[in-house]
Amino acid sequence: MRVILTRHFQTQSNAAGRILGWSDSPPSPGWKADVDFIGNRLQANSVGLDAIYSSDLERARLTAMTYAESFGIADVIAIPELKEINYGKLQTRKKSWVYEHYPQHKEAPDLVYPDGESFRQMQQRSAQYISSLVLEHPERTVLIVSHAGVIRGLVSHFLDLDYAVSLKHAIPFRYIGDFQFEGKNCVRYDELGKASGFVRDGAIKIPLERAGFNP
Repeated sequence: MRVILTRHFQTQSNAAGRILGWSDSPPSPGWKADVDFIGNRLQANSVGLDAIYSSDLERARLTAMTYAESFGIADVIAIPELKEINYGKLQTRKKSWVYEHYPQHKEAPDLVYPDGESFRQMQQRSAQYISSLVLEHPERTVLIVSHAGVIRGLVSHFLDLDYAVSLKHAIPFRYIGDFQFEGKNCVRYDELGKASGFVRDGAIKIPLERAGFNP
């Protein structure tokens, strides 16, 4: 299976530096330019899609619907396992406040947020879903629209990277991750859009070939 992984449109809360988690927010004024960029890059790379999946949060689902219309896909399949980390009581807080009051934020993958979950728990549920999906539809090319936290978790999981370090890598709104799977193993990874922090920070070089990898 080939999995094309992207982020939802920028929201007003994103632009204001607030944590969203399982809450939602309207799109920011410039959201359409980012979505158009991704659509154009997919077409420029001759990416044909068999299906489109998204987190079941509104910002991801609405983003996915714009691609469904462009690529002639009838339905978007909304999946709860692909939603962002549940920040619990910290949702809608300013990021600066969270860093001040929770110094382990983006440092400790196993930190469980009040009435929420940990990054590790989010990574496990999303990676488990992707692993089951690629085994069920090995010949498909699918687009998945999710969230920055989920993307970091999936990249670090399938490329076998240190998760604590991975939490610090930025995921831009014009990110396009290109994963090629054999069975449940990712054997090739590339980026078709704006470079992620994984590439810019030197954690990986792309394209990354992993033929014969056995976790």
